[in-house]
Amino acid sequence: MRGAMVVLSLALTACASRPISLATGPRSLTPEDYEDVYEAWTRSEEDFEWSTLSEVLRVTATFESWEFRWAYVVRYASDYALTGETRNALLRASLDDAQENHRFFITLAGDRFRDQDLSRPNSAWRVILVDPDGRQTEPVAVERVRRSTAAERTYFPTINVHRQAFRVVFPAAHSDGTPTIPPNTDTIRLRFAGALGRVDVVWRFESSGSSGGEESTASSPAPASTL
Repeated sequence: MRGAMVVLSLALTACASRPISLATGPRSLTPEDYEDVYEAWTRSEEDFEWSTLSEVLRVTATFESWEFRWAYVVRYASDYALTGETRNALLRASLDDAQENHRFFITLAGDRFRDQDLSRPNSAWRVILVDPDGRQTEPVAVERVRRSTAAERTYFPTINVHRQAFRVVFPAAHSDGTPTIPPNTDTIRLRFAGALGRVDVVWRFESSGSSGGEESTASSPAPASTL
């Protein structure tokens, strides 16, 4: 199992080399595109203590960006045979939420199972969002996925019996109104910090103004024909 997870981690890292962008706007995606989009927005990191030959933390995080949300809804709607207004309403709700919240789906494991529970006040890890200037944002919600659904296990394949899964939510804006992920930023970090160590999961974005040939701005999802 350990060897399989290392292979998966390396595969995710290799596939994540495709340029990614925070640009919004309509996407021309099919259900078959989900795996590629998932891999592009997923990062894996780990910290290993060689002196004790013990694993400190192994984490995989998926940033549920605008592009990821679009791909997820397209795949989900296809799998569950959702059509027309039901599908569009699901997409619209997800994209509206993207303007209010930054969501991450996280699976992790470490040497002691209970220490890795991010939802516990005495967790070994504090998870924060860090912008390129070092400004930190605390999550507004950390939910442990206690019993994963068939959909979650399919769409987030690092879920397994050796890992705990969490949904972590950060606000899109600080209390002063400034964005927690600045426009035209080139990197963001999801930091896991504590007495045991520190692990940074990093996303690097393509240069500002480029969205891979797609529209760079939009305030609402495209009509059903785009899906």
